[in-house]
Amino acid sequence: MIAQCPQGRNFVARVKRVLRRWLFLPVLLIVAAVGASHALDFDHLLARFRGLGGQDPVLRDWEKLLADARPLATKDKLRRVNDFFNRRIQFGDDQEIWGQSDYWATLLETLAKGQGDCEDFTTAKYFTLLNVGVPNEQLRLIYVKAKIGGTASRVSQPHMVLAYYDTPEADPLVLDNLIADLRLALRRPDLQPVFSFNSQSIWQGAAGKTAAGPNGFGVLSHWEGLLKRAKAEGFD
Repeated sequence: MIAQCPQGRNFVARVKRVLRRWLFLPVLLIVAAVGASHALDFDHLLARFRGLGGQDPVLRDWEKLLADARPLATKDKLRRVNDFFNRRIQFGDDQEIWGQSDYWATLLETLAKGQGDCEDFTTAKYFTLLNVGVPNEQLRLIYVKAKIGGTASRVSQPHMVLAYYDTPEADPLVLDNLIADLRLALRRPDLQPVFSFNSQSIWQGAAGKTAAGPNGFGVLSHWEGLLKRAKAEGFD
């Protein structure tokens, strides 16, 4: 199951080389507004969703998820959102879904298809949690090397998970499409962090306190493109 995001190999290697050199090309942080919870225009979202071939009840279920999750305690929000996407989205390969070797779908695209790979699960959960009131600075998308066949295995594959930090120094909770329950990172020895990021910055590893800053998005072209498309869909 863990070997589900093989298209990430070259991407991870490329990012690791750039992170080691710490040389980032300046780019505009185009989605600085992403990171706060904003009132969504559901009529606009529904029109975009229909244009993607999505069925109305699917988006309505997601809209209900937002309404139900907003008043909950943070950990309950995390569980509710994690469970929703793990149940509703079927894993699929980008080549089969999109006809491309590596495509990062928006939340609406993932819901409309009902399929996605590990990046799509992770980004869909990320945007949903932002819109139920979880602060951006407490969320990071983490690229990891996931061991196959147990923690003693020497075989690993690239994978992506979402992490929630109660405090900047806390051991984060991991939201994963492979393991249903939320677990602290210390309880996931099968995952070796490579780098982490959100719409505000990029970090080497998962626990680093010093961020590369918004200029780091120059290397994350897939993420930058996804943020632009998410903004066009109404996630601003």
